[in-house]
Amino acid sequence: MRIRHQAKRSFLIALCALVLPLQTGCWSKDEIEDQSIYVGMGLDPASETKLEKTFRKEGSDYRKRKLLTYTLQIINVQSESQHSGGQAPVSARPYYNISETGDSMFQLIREFSTRMERPVIGHHLKVIVINEKLSRKYSMNELLDFFLRDNDIRPSCLILISKGSARGTMVAKDNSIIPSFRLTGLVDNRYRSLKILEPMTLSKLEGKIYGEQSYLLQNVIAADGEVKFSGGAVIKGKTQKLQGLLTEEETIGCVWLTGKGVGGLVKSYHEDNHQPIVYEVKSMKSKIDAKVAGDQISFHVSIKSKGRLIEEWLNNNEPIDPAFKKQAEAGSQKEVRRLTNKALKKLQKQYGTDVLGFGKQLSIQHPRKWEKIKDRWEELFPDIPITVSIDMEITEYGAKITR
Repeated sequence: MRIRHQAKRSFLIALCALVLPLQTGCWSKDEIEDQSIYVGMGLDPASETKLEKTFRKEGSDYRKRKLLTYTLQIINVQSESQHSGGQAPVSARPYYNISETGDSMFQLIREFSTRMERPVIGHHLKVIVINEKLSRKYSMNELLDFFLRDNDIRPSCLILISKGSARGTMVAKDNSIIPSFRLTGLVDNRYRSLKILEPMTLSKLEGKIYGEQSYLLQNVIAADGEVKFSGGAVIKGKTQKLQGLLTEEETIGCVWLTGKGVGGLVKSYHEDNHQPIVYEVKSMKSKIDAKVAGDQISFHVSIKSKGRLIEEWLNNNEPIDPAFKKQAEAGSQKEVRRLTNKALKKLQKQYGTDVLGFGKQLSIQHPRKWEKIKDRWEELFPDIPITVSIDMEITEYGAKITR
């Protein structure tokens, strides 16, 4: 009996030894109240803040060049905890911005340790906004090198270009808004607008940087605490610098040429009375065919789309007849052709930069030809003939009656 009791006791001790290590929770937890979590970052040309100038007058100085000003957007943990605790909304902003001017990203981040009691951490960084002037002067390699190396930074964070102050996009009038979250949230509206480009994350950008590819980044503008995605930024492959900006219409043209839109509208006008006709995109796709005949290279882009006739100011509750349907389709196709022509003209003739993947398609469809001309591609691209065919079909009319 005694032997059985001892065996049972030994079994329980062994079981506890195995189970207890699994009940210890997080081994390396850091209390959130002890961290400064930054969720957004803005990079601007050097412009010391008033506070930095005061610090410098008081003796704060170290060896550096004034190349850029670095702004972090940090979550105000105290404000967030008050909100989550069910108390009445507080007047304090749920975030605050802090800036440093210098020349090394890593040093600038560590410099915040001399100003803040809690260390800043980037595990939850959502967005990096780069000022247009800065991206014209320095390559993406130079501006993002630290972020691509640092394992504290999430590779899923969004990269944007700002026409104007990047710091300005990190400000909101409404105390319930965290500007960095607002910027990332706008990307989710792609199904509503063709003006919003496919998101470019840090991980996607890394491949394009090392592959010396040209690409588009979303441009954002800011005014009075509000922001708007407006147009695109053309980054040239070899230099990885900003070549120029696209207007909103040119950006839409690029979306149609790549077939990567997921929703939005096309507004055309009736030829006779100039009233609007609106086509809502339900689907779109495009195909780029590369053609080689001797030394001659050309491309043809086939665009196909299905959509809904969502608005017209012409028929007073009269049924839509087939003739009107054809007229609406033709008007939408004419408008898309205008937009794609604008985009191609700007990319080929003004910027000479292939951001839509024509070279990539040539390398896939005609690899031998590509091997011969790949080093001169951006030199040749402006003079390559590109034709576009557009097929848009109205398949839905909403609640409108048809004949």
